[in-house]
Amino acid sequence: MRTSNRQKTRFHVMAKPIGPICNLNCTYCFYLHKEKLLSTSNNWRMSDEVLEEFIKQYIQGQNHDEIIFSWQGGEPTLCGLDFFKKVAAFERKYMGGKIIQNDLQTNGTLLDDEWCVFLKEHNFLVGLSIDGPRELHDMHRVTKGGKQTFDRVMNAVRLLHKHDVPFNALVTLNYDNTKHPLNVYRFIRDEVQPRAIQFNACVEAKTFKEIAPPYWDSIKFPVLGDDAAKPGTPDSVVYDWSVDPDDYGTFMSEVFDEWYRNDVGKTFVYNFECAIAQQMGIYGYMCVFGEICGKGLAIEHDGEIYSCDHFVYPKYHLGNIRDKKLNSALFSQKQKKFGFDKKYGLPQYCLDCEHLAMCYGECPKNRFIRTPSEEPGLNYLCSGLKKYFAHIHPYIKEMAARVQAGQSLTG
Repeated sequence: MRTSNRQKTRFHVMAKPIGPICNLNCTYCFYLHKEKLLSTSNNWRMSDEVLEEFIKQYIQGQNHDEIIFSWQGGEPTLCGLDFFKKVAAFERKYMGGKIIQNDLQTNGTLLDDEWCVFLKEHNFLVGLSIDGPRELHDMHRVTKGGKQTFDRVMNAVRLLHKHDVPFNALVTLNYDNTKHPLNVYRFIRDEVQPRAIQFNACVEAKTFKEIAPPYWDSIKFPVLGDDAAKPGTPDSVVYDWSVDPDDYGTFMSEVFDEWYRNDVGKTFVYNFECAIAQQMGIYGYMCVFGEICGKGLAIEHDGEIYSCDHFVYPKYHLGNIRDKKLNSALFSQKQKKFGFDKKYGLPQYCLDCEHLAMCYGECPKNRFIRTPSEEPGLNYLCSGLKKYFAHIHPYIKEMAARVQAGQSLTG
């Protein structure tokens, strides 16, 4: 008997084929410091042995008809085009009649015509990092030598369009670009013209390089509304480039208004589609807003497996693919606990919130402030998330109802 899709085993692995190595030095990058944590040799490129074993296990460990590979870094294009030709060859070898999809997250600076021909031929979806128009993008996304990258990224945009390579824009919301919501959104929509847009909040505690979440000293957490719970203050718990929570809420609300008035059905914004889906009881668009997590592992260049790419710390190490199957890591008690801790670690302030089913406490890595009653475990973005969800709720409710009634959102 054929099993239904609900019964099928499906999980995701973020592959880091060159670890944290990158040709850029973005000021807000949460991964560059992993070079010291993960350094075991001078060879950062994933070996053919590890690559083949990963691809084989990833395909054979899932009984779903479609398998999606995600390649990230660091900067994965530093592996070279020949490496990704091997990726395609190994996928063909083990696909066994399944549909194989690939997505590649890149800063775009190394893309050329040859790369784009390959990406188009093998149906790669590209996630291109770009933070807005020149003056905002170049504030944080710079080379190792501090040079600006905007022109090189826009050249990648030109090449991707030239070769008809599908790509999404990944916009990191930081302290600076969130102060210009419509400038950022309209530039991405009109000048970059990606297939879809995803806004990701940039939040890093000042201890993130040394201390794995949630192993902080909660006594030192600031309370919601304290100066220390915002960037740019002398005693702030986050780096200055982190997004201000209230700016985040304003940014997302103003962009939503623009999208709702002019772009529904024309511009796909993951964040808004996620909100509509969750209003309908459908989850999975964005893991940060899921009730539980744990189905998105990370594999490093040397085959080491971790609970999530934001949790690449020794405390979240699950084994090595050479001696532990991906399925075993995924369904281990350690990983199950990691996934359910997201749900059961919420403070009462969240459980009582009217927006719980839209938020679920966002990502656990950001839960380092305290509630007004001083209970630990509140998300740093809480005030902004509440502002955003309160603003969009009546519109999202109406749109979800139309979808459920079979009506068009553009009519």
